[in-house]
Amino acid sequence: MPKDAAVEEFARLVRALKARDGRSYEALGRRLSVSASTLHRYCSGATVPEEFAVVDRLALLCGADEEERRALEAAWTRADDARRPPAPEPGAEATPEPGAASAPPAPGAEPAPAPGREPGPEPAPEPGQEPAPVPAPAPEAASGPELDPVHARVPGLPPERRRRRRGWPGVVVGALAVVATVALGAVLLPGKAPRQPAAPPAPLTWTVASDLWENGCGHTYLVRRTPPPPPEAADARSWAAAQGAVDGGKTLVRVSVQGKSAAAVVLQALHVRVVERGAPLPWTAYRMDDGCGGAVTPRRFEVDLDRPRPVARSLDGYDASGQEGRTLPAVSFPYAVSAAEPEELLVSAGAAGCDCRWYLELEWSSEGRRGTVRIGDEDGAPFRTSGAKGRPVYGYDSVGRAWITGENSGQGG
Repeated sequence: MPKDAAVEEFARLVRALKARDGRSYEALGRRLSVSASTLHRYCSGATVPEEFAVVDRLALLCGADEEERRALEAAWTRADDARRPPAPEPGAEATPEPGAASAPPAPGAEPAPAPGREPGPEPAPEPGQEPAPVPAPAPEAASGPELDPVHARVPGLPPERRRRRRGWPGVVVGALAVVATVALGAVLLPGKAPRQPAAPPAPLTWTVASDLWENGCGHTYLVRRTPPPPPEAADARSWAAAQGAVDGGKTLVRVSVQGKSAAAVVLQALHVRVVERGAPLPWTAYRMDDGCGGAVTPRRFEVDLDRPRPVARSLDGYDASGQEGRTLPAVSFPYAVSAAEPEELLVSAGAAGCDCRWYLELEWSSEGRRGTVRIGDEDGAPFRTSGAKGRPVYGYDSVGRAWITGENSGQGG
């Protein structure tokens, strides 16, 4: 691939990641610890980053999968090679200019001065003083390959070898080796690419409940074939898994977030990341009930999965614990949590025109650190919601013990 084409291909992939995320250069740059102008140069092809780690972090931030990250690393490697001058061939020597004398100097003639250096008399040694002997070069260590600093660029090495000769400088033995390894991380051995630094451990913990029914008793599932009678709400997860059922039209997710210590953790924002879209499932809709009473929903969010970039929008909640109930005004981020002060987030995600698989991403900051946690279902898999509009709808008749069509459903007790 031509050099310019390799750089442009890499820049195109970076631009696509940036466009997918939708945030500004400045906002993304803050997350990646680079300036907005530096990130713009990566996207335009004016600059190729020295290390792959920064664009790998960008790929993770923008929801790229493993295959996309491998393709991005391959494109970065080609672009990185294209931006570097070719290494000289092993054993090659400088070619003398035409007309340069190749014969040895005449007897008694002074050697010609080096280019760019004025000739002058050499200082004579003092009487009785012998010239200091030139020390011989130290032999290379015989045990193991020499390790260069992690970010060193070794002149004269081919690009593929240059990327491999990385590690900690010098040879550290005994107790110093243990201290250096613990303090600075494992040595990067030749032949292994550098790994991206691990994200800071999150100072918070969370639990997820994703098989919720509206107000505890109303929900719709899409099922390929006629299912058994509806379960109790508490058994919804195992019932849905056994039938291969998918949430129809809406998914309710409750996330309980709590700090790990007394230190406050600020929840900065909640994002929705759709990782797969398809046509709505052509299955039959089965209603669990027609809905019932109220419940407390202190932090309620609504998400439209049909939008190109879904947003979690804060809504009013409702507290039905009193005699007349009361509305809980919508409160937007940020929220603060600690070990003694948890928060509960209730997300209502709706879909009409897609079969969507999606995650929640929660941004946090605490004691000078920032990070993002990705939240999926109880097994860590993405949530799944499919549009159910226009599908046949059935409800369960508890008297006749049978599923009946929508216009007659809900008659049983």
